[in-house]
Amino acid sequence: MKNLANAFLGGKEGAIGLAILAVLILLVMPMFLDIFRLNLMGKYLTFAFVAIGLVLCWGHGGILSLGQGIFFGIGGYCMAMFLKLEASDMQSTAAQTTPGIPDFMDWNQITSLPMLWEPFHSFGFTLFAIIIIPILLAFIIGFAMFTRRVGDVYFSIIMQAIVAILTILIIGQQGFTGGINGITDLKTLHGWDIRTDEAKYVLYYINALLLIAVIMISRFVLSSKLGRLLSAMRDKEERVRFSGYDVAMYKVFIFCFAAVVSSIGGAMFTLQVGFMSPTIIGIVPSIEMVILAAVGGRLSLIGAVYGAVLVNLGKTYFSEAFPELWLFLLGGLFIFVVMFLPDGLAGVYQKYVRPLFLKKKVADKPTPPPANDPEDIPEPVVEGGVK
Repeated sequence: MKNLANAFLGGKEGAIGLAILAVLILLVMPMFLDIFRLNLMGKYLTFAFVAIGLVLCWGHGGILSLGQGIFFGIGGYCMAMFLKLEASDMQSTAAQTTPGIPDFMDWNQITSLPMLWEPFHSFGFTLFAIIIIPILLAFIIGFAMFTRRVGDVYFSIIMQAIVAILTILIIGQQGFTGGINGITDLKTLHGWDIRTDEAKYVLYYINALLLIAVIMISRFVLSSKLGRLLSAMRDKEERVRFSGYDVAMYKVFIFCFAAVVSSIGGAMFTLQVGFMSPTIIGIVPSIEMVILAAVGGRLSLIGAVYGAVLVNLGKTYFSEAFPELWLFLLGGLFIFVVMFLPDGLAGVYQKYVRPLFLKKKVADKPTPPPANDPEDIPEPVVEGGVK
């Protein structure tokens, strides 16, 4: 039981780090931030899901995916489709030419709901789709690439191409996807108004709790034999392959797992923000998602969360103060981290902060009593007297 708890919590030090994060996002932020800022922070935390997925597949698995926006978008669009159908009831759309369908479909002269949208009337199917669709897509991509030993920069370029194709497809099929504007004007979830302050508080807490749960599950995966194999494959892939392990399928698994984590983040983004757009999942956002993991530390699950929050805070500030320069500043930040902080914020902690605590523990540890002098140790007594 103790070993299982350590696997989920990451040992004593990991449990302390998780507890600090939980206090910050569950107590401190709701206590000191107004509802607008708290909702903004919730939006930042949804990107932390993607950063955690990248820590798993890039930091530990050696798979640099520049296309995690695909899976983030799948989760976001699945949730947005359900919410949009609920907002497009007959009463709300009575003024349309064709009542009962989303407004952007009516504007594009579509007269009936497409078959692709029909299953999303069900919330259960929507949750199922958020999990299964990214797994299927990631499996197809991963199996096709990893069984042919396509990796490194070639895999990254292919993922960027897939992101571009998906973005063009979404924008081009405006009548079915909302086009460049995306799916907007999302109001209720099973009749519960998600636009109220109370709903925003609830959704923030759900988002934060899901994030903590994902961190714990990810730690369990990394503490298992699979996690050790991932690190071995990252460093010496050929040696692992020659040892008899199916390297390709292990890579496929962790790639699918990272895709599901990113998809959950996308679904929570839609609930937190109230819309989903292709501008959130394009080439540039997908690269930004890698920056989140790099800044936080590509080997640290907790660091990924801090990296996501700090980078998005900087992005918000720079985009407001320097709208024409913020992309260059973001790129400069990435270059700085790669060159001078290769392990990100987690590396700074491990190198400079953690040793301070260890020195304090050593200083506080009582000095053991000196060993007895050999002459003070009594001779063993044997039968018949002293030997």
